[in-house]
Amino acid sequence: QLQLVESGGGLVQPGGSLRLSCAASGFTLGTYVIGWFRQAPGKEREGVSCITNLGGITNYADSVKGRFTISRDNAKNTVYLQMNSLKPEDTAVYYCAADGPTLSRRCVLSSGDFGSWGQGTQVTVSS
Repeated sequence: QLQLVESGGGLVQPGGSLRLSCAASGFTLGTYVIGWFRQAPGKEREGVSCITNLGGITNYADSVKGRFTISRDNAKNTVYLQMNSLKPEDTAVYYCAADGPTLSRRCVLSSGDFGSWGQGTQVTVSS
């Protein structure tokens, strides 16, 4: 059974940091491109970041560039999203998603390209 499970969300003050984890089971993470998406109340799902399975090439939304960092640990079958300098507008449910199996050196933040999704983890940035 293919599963993605997010964790690490919570309540944090503006300027704070969180690290989200996405643990994969039922498939080999190294054969998939992985993306992080988020959805705030009343808004459409937004691509945040993605990482390829060849070369570890990353892509980021302009709104998070320089503040968020995506990484993968294939030995642990886990992808991470380090979130620094958090802002209230970062408040959302964050989802990880998998595209594959594939061999790719490119990823695009388009939700339609990702077929498997986790259940999401809530991130709230507030004073």
